[in-house]
Amino acid sequence: MVSRDRRDTSRLEGFSDAVFAFAATLLVVSLEVPENFSALVAQIQGFGAFAITFGALVAIWTVHKAFFRRYRLDDGWTVFLNSALLFIVLFYVFPLKFLTETFFSGVLGFGGRHISIQDADELATVFTLYSAGFTAMFVLVAAMYGHAYRRRSALRLNAIQAWEAAYLGRHYLLFAVAGVASMGLAIAGVGILFGLPGLLYVLLGPVCFAHGHWSTRRRPVS
Repeated sequence: MVSRDRRDTSRLEGFSDAVFAFAATLLVVSLEVPENFSALVAQIQGFGAFAITFGALVAIWTVHKAFFRRYRLDDGWTVFLNSALLFIVLFYVFPLKFLTETFFSGVLGFGGRHISIQDADELATVFTLYSAGFTAMFVLVAAMYGHAYRRRSALRLNAIQAWEAAYLGRHYLLFAVAGVASMGLAIAGVGILFGLPGLLYVLLGPVCFAHGHWSTRRRPVS
């Protein structure tokens, strides 16, 4: 079933929001209640890592919300892709938090707790887990937009709306490609101690800009 004009929140969206809320809760419940003032100060010092992790979760939720505000799909394939995405989000929370805390503790020299990484192999494993979750999420988001494009007739999308669905599908697929490249560097052990698998994501900015420029030139005339 499809509906582009419905304004109410569907059960699918309501369930999805509940899962995102639970993922955010996991970030909080993983914090121990401070037993003394020193422990409280240590947790406050870890606020930066928590804020970045929470911000990343909100960014993913925003991408998810935008899709359903555009297309309001609730057919079986959409439910499957959405459920897989939510599953990955729950998995993704802890590698993301661990990697963020590692950066604050090991690179910046401060944080709520000291993260112990024994060697480059352990750090490579953390990067691999992070990139695997990142890749899976955006493969699923790209697949959801691809599905919307294939259902463009049922959704009654005009030429510009259909172009937008195809463009956003490619856009998020680029995110997945970056995740695969990062994962490849981590598995191969290339530049691990310099954080190269993480720094590679910076290239997403210029790549997405170039893709946006290329796609806009092919945008249908309204």
